[in-house]
Amino acid sequence: MLHHVELWVPDLGRAITSWGWLLERLGHEPHQDWPAGRSWRAGETYLVVEESPALRGDRHDRLRPGLNHLAFHAPGGRAGLDALVEEAPRHGWSLLFPDRHPYAGGPEHYAAYLENGDGFEVELVAREP
Repeated sequence: MLHHVELWVPDLGRAITSWGWLLERLGHEPHQDWPAGRSWRAGETYLVVEESPALRGDRHDRLRPGLNHLAFHAPGGRAGLDALVEEAPRHGWSLLFPDRHPYAGGPEHYAAYLENGDGFEVELVAREP
């Protein structure tokens, strides 16, 4: 089982706005809070966003080697996913592949692909209740 994921972000405030909203809507609870970072927990697994002084860039590039995206189950089936997509722009997320949404992952895969202002991508997958 995954213990945690740590994302280094160029702006903690922006990360709290985008990641905090998304993770809490997905059922994660605030876990840790310190001057350079925050974390949210779901069960035994947590996700950290941290503005590290050792950071070398100012934007994540999902097309370079390394992390491409994180994928989450969206609560509430298709209607829940659609509600998240509608709310997302108010919290720093934009829809990727809008011409193929919600089937950008294939005809049997109801999902949304979102990118935040720092270049991080998430895939939200509808899970029917």
